[in-house]
Amino acid sequence: MLAPALYTRNLPMTLVSPLTIDPATFSDELQFVLDCLREVLQEAGEADLAQALAWFNGDPAHHLPEVTTERLVQALSIAFQLLSMVEQRAAVQYRRNVETRQGLPAIPALWGDALNQLRARGISDATIAAALPEMRVEIVLTAHPTEAKRATVLEHHRALYLLLVKRENPSWTPYERTSIRNEMLGLLAMLWRTGDIFLEKPDVASERRNTMHYLRKVFPDVLALLDDRLRQAWVATGGEAALIADPAHLPRLHLGTWVGGDRDGHPLVTAEVTRTTLAELRDHALALLREQLDHLVRHLSLSDQLQTPPVAFLAQIAAVANQLGATGAAALARNPNEPWRQWLNLMIARLPHTWSHRRQTHGSAPTSPPARTGDPSWSPPAPPPAPPPAPPPVYANAAELCADLHVLADALDALGAQRIAEQVVQPILRSVGTFGFHLATLDIRQNSRFHDLALEQLLAAAGFTDHAFSAWGVPQRLALLEAELASPRPFIHADRQVGAEAEAGLSSYRVLVDELRAHGPAGLGALIVSMTRNVADLLVVYLFAREVGLLVDTSEGSACPLPVVPLFETIDDLEQSPAILATFLDHPLTRRSLEAQRQISGERDLVQQVMVGYSDSNKDGGLVASLWALYRAQAALAEVGRERGIRIRFFHGRGGTISRGAGPTHRFIKALPTGALSGDLRVTEQGETVAQKYANRVTAGYNLELLLAGVTRATLLERHGSSPAHPLEPTMDWLAARSRAAYTELINAEGFLTFFRQATPVDALEESRIGSRPTRRTGQATIADLRAIPWVFSWSQARFYLPSWYGVGSALEQLQQNDPAAFSTLSRHLIGWAPLHYILSNAATSVAIADAEVMGWYADLVEDPALRAAMLTKISAEYERTYAMLELIYGGPLAERRPNVHGMVQVRTAGLRVLHQHQVALLRRWRASKATGDATAEALQSQLLLTINAIAGGLGSTG
Repeated sequence: MLAPALYTRNLPMTLVSPLTIDPATFSDELQFVLDCLREVLQEAGEADLAQALAWFNGDPAHHLPEVTTERLVQALSIAFQLLSMVEQRAAVQYRRNVETRQGLPAIPALWGDALNQLRARGISDATIAAALPEMRVEIVLTAHPTEAKRATVLEHHRALYLLLVKRENPSWTPYERTSIRNEMLGLLAMLWRTGDIFLEKPDVASERRNTMHYLRKVFPDVLALLDDRLRQAWVATGGEAALIADPAHLPRLHLGTWVGGDRDGHPLVTAEVTRTTLAELRDHALALLREQLDHLVRHLSLSDQLQTPPVAFLAQIAAVANQLGATGAAALARNPNEPWRQWLNLMIARLPHTWSHRRQTHGSAPTSPPARTGDPSWSPPAPPPAPPPAPPPVYANAAELCADLHVLADALDALGAQRIAEQVVQPILRSVGTFGFHLATLDIRQNSRFHDLALEQLLAAAGFTDHAFSAWGVPQRLALLEAELASPRPFIHADRQVGAEAEAGLSSYRVLVDELRAHGPAGLGALIVSMTRNVADLLVVYLFAREVGLLVDTSEGSACPLPVVPLFETIDDLEQSPAILATFLDHPLTRRSLEAQRQISGERDLVQQVMVGYSDSNKDGGLVASLWALYRAQAALAEVGRERGIRIRFFHGRGGTISRGAGPTHRFIKALPTGALSGDLRVTEQGETVAQKYANRVTAGYNLELLLAGVTRATLLERHGSSPAHPLEPTMDWLAARSRAAYTELINAEGFLTFFRQATPVDALEESRIGSRPTRRTGQATIADLRAIPWVFSWSQARFYLPSWYGVGSALEQLQQNDPAAFSTLSRHLIGWAPLHYILSNAATSVAIADAEVMGWYADLVEDPALRAAMLTKISAEYERTYAMLELIYGGPLAERRPNVHGMVQVRTAGLRVLHQHQVALLRRWRASKATGDATAEALQSQLLLTINAIAGGLGSTG
């Protein structure tokens, strides 16, 4: 029996959580890909490595032979990637089998299940249908949590997955199956000879290329699948198809990105990088539209010899063709007797040229492209005077393109060809509504500390005697900001020299002004202030906006057309966040800005975006304290908005591991507090999670459906039911405080920093080539300055996973001892109360993935025996305590109660342990070589980075 036994061994007949993979698919495909990999290794003269991969068979306690070579690490790295692909495929097949046997509602948390739950609560179809277009989900792709694999390797992985999909067709002949296998062998041979790690540290451009792949190639292809799934689930659960036939009656999906705009501690994200990123996003958006319209031209082959076109439609064709002159005449001549194709030809002719096309046509790109591609209702700041233009030969914005698509759909409807309109026009309408002429919105993020330094330099350049802004108290800061914001004049002339931080900040804002004037606001996201500590950190952004002319005039005063967004990250800042937000929302400039932004977006409500961070709050206080502080803060922030008639759009900065906010999507949404959703969710997808969730069409559709269905379900259940405070909330306050106390006692203990730096590969990560961003914000050798990414990544590499479970056991044990009744109540409500289930299930996953034996191997690297023994004893005791207390809460062994997690861990255990042993040995040799200046250190570092990449692949995450 192959590896599926590891998912099913020693499990009870009735499980709390059933397996969610198809064992037959898993067994067949894993056998296939490993056989192919072994054959490739044998052909490459690596027979020993081919034999070593036999660890996937039989007893999971069986260890690989002790071969410590780079080639073994490379082979295991590829094997783990193949294992992950097979698991994804087996999960897809499981869902297909269930839906085939039991129908669409049988898969939890997807549209069928969500719609049934809403109807069971007495919510009518008309009410649900009316609410669907109000639902808004935005995915924001980021790169800073270090994608550990090279872009070339990611492309090979995508191709391998598609071959597995191709192979599942049962109608292939034996000869065709042999061809598929040969393709697999060729790709694996290429992968084997490519190597996994970056030869050079990746730059922002390479990260941008990777992000563009998903925005341009994956998400557009998934939109139609999402709509089709919703419509089929609607009908399958008893709904009337006509209620949601119009694409305008469907939930909205939006895309955003930080790549090229996130400059928090990232000196490589310059103003020019941001300008280039915005141009590339427009290029890809317009290329996507051109591709979709070209495809429609090829397929929409209706002839006026077989049906009579509407007279009004023919008149519109003639009018637009006349307006376009020779270009219009050519569009008509291309398809005589096919007016529907002629209309599409005219539409293609009216598309703005891409930036690259303008360079090819004119020899160089103009500073400001001629076509404005933003919202037509928005007035740009201080545009240069120009004579009234003639009717534009190209579309000024995406809304005009949508209008012409509706003309085409109406012309088809007039023929009775509604099905054709639904199948070929509506998908493009949905695509334009999602991607527009901008593809994705680009956020601009900067740290509040950086803003302080920039303002100090501006004050000094303006002649202020006291310009030590960062040393001032909040009242003094606010006094300056209020006085300056009341004045329209800038601090300095545009050509005046200022310091590095001020110039970097102002130049990035000037790019935004240029973008607004040339293209409007559609492609611009939020101005995010990370580490927001007080309201002055937000108001200072308005001052920078004033300095470069970004503020616009309204009848009541100046306003900012772009959202200024606080990012509350630490536990202390989360606790202060309601007061900070209240003061910010009460500021007249904020109120005017929200109204201006409402007019731009077309939203019915005033909307204030608030970002909440999971990483630093977890680094501050551990899992329970972090997630509960986020829960309490969101509830309070939502109430602040309600009191002022402002809807709060929460932006969740979730990473790829539990310590950075990851967790099952449906549980995450269910666990949000009352008032924190309101049909509107913005969330980051970071690092390797982008590839895991969205690398292929079906998996991407599943993960997006979880978000859209989950947001709809949670929002409507809240609207149509009471949500009183849960009686366990005080108990959670108590647990969060005790858990944080235990966690902070550890990380503040004498010698802990030394233990951390020696018992994890954090020093190797600091020198790695797996991301363009520095690992520290300011370069100080402290835990506080260390980014959450390498903090989490290093603990996971050493299999401690410490930030995602430490303190949980102590808190639960104290509750059991001090209040047994409350502990019993906690256990009874584990599944029924979503916030509790989300927190404790994440802790249970973390202790399952942690490995006490491997922790000991890394702890042996600590040079001081006394420090090593003291810290490891303390950590091990808390690990055992947490495991035991969670089993009490779950009412049985975690391996039985949570078989999916258990199976995922067990199937990887033997191979991962070999990699860990190899990494520990390399760390010891590398550190010794560095200490003595030995020339072998560089070669050892390359080997070490290969183990880091392989372990990350085996675990499925970096940070």
